Amino acid sequence: MSLYRSHFIFALLVILLSLGVAAAALHSYSSKADPAWEMYEDFNEAFVRHWKARSGVAVTVKQAHGGSGVPVRAVMNGLGVVTLALSYDAEALKKNTRFTLPDWQGSSPQSSPYTSTIVFLVRKGNPKQLKDWDDLVQQGVEVITPNPKTSSDARWNYLAAWGYALQQPGGNEASALEFVRKLFANVKAGDAGTRNAMTNFVERGIGDVLLVWENEAHRVVRDHGGDKFEVVAPSMSIMAEPTVSIVDNAATDGERDVARAYIDYLYTAKAQDIAGKHHYRPRDERIAAKYATQLPSMDLFTVDEVFGGWNLAESRHFAHGGVFDQIQAK
Repeated sequence: MSLYRSHFIFALLVILLSLGVAAAALHSYSSKADPAWEMYEDFNEAFVRHWKARSGVAVTVKQAHGGSGVPVRAVMNGLGVVTLALSYDAEALKKNTRFTLPDWQGSSPQSSPYTSTIVFLVRKGNPKQLKDWDDLVQQGVEVITPNPKTSSDARWNYLAAWGYALQQPGGNEASALEFVRKLFANVKAGDAGTRNAMTNFVERGIGDVLLVWENEAHRVVRDHGGDKFEVVAPSMSIMAEPTVSIVDNAATDGERDVARAYIDYLYTAKAQDIAGKHHYRPRDERIAAKYATQLPSMDLFTVDEVFGGWNLAESRHFAHGGVFDQIQAK
């Protein structure tokens, strides 16, 4: 039985607000295939209790998740609160004249209430002793990752490896390219999507290491009772930050209040603890310390810091004729 159907760990959460006299309803568009589903179920239950105690108003939250790009279509169909996987999704929202992002949106404590990163999922006992990215380019190591041309998850894997190589002593664009070329030369069966890659590694026993989201890696270990797999955190990786926004599409003041309260709630200690329980990295340092064993400290860099943002990363590395195509040609 395959449990691995997701594309991106937190591609989106979309909410449509409608306020009545005694109740508010938050509706959204989604699929339970998204691995953030369980976490947001816990978020939503906690927020319902919080809002009821604060305002006396009952709130019903119906959530939705989907792949990057879906939120733009969903919001255009009337949905109101959205968390976006990539910064260029937010830019696409801003360009549409049917809605706006409120001015206060930039006042959130951080751009995202929690983060994640790319880690290694290896077989129990780590037979090949794979501890860091350098180990993945050694001869005889079989790496499992989807194809970056067809999988947004795999693009994070690729950029994590490139950023690691670039920031090593003496690292430069040429050495990063050669490092990533060696890594992908070790890729066993470059699957089209994350689901196939997960199935091949977890269920079919193919490969020595799976490049995967940290929360997904811990889910696999949990689902197999900790007997078959273990998680390895490399010394350095990429930080993924979902953008949380409210789309101000002719909403009432009451609807805006609930929407803003929902987003603000994600930064509270209670919500941060929920994120940690689901193996996402809390922004609150005190809560993060509580989960330091499962989510150890790593040197994390962002797409903006190393690649100049997603638009530049996409056009240079993954567009037709880009760097990845050149690597494949070799």
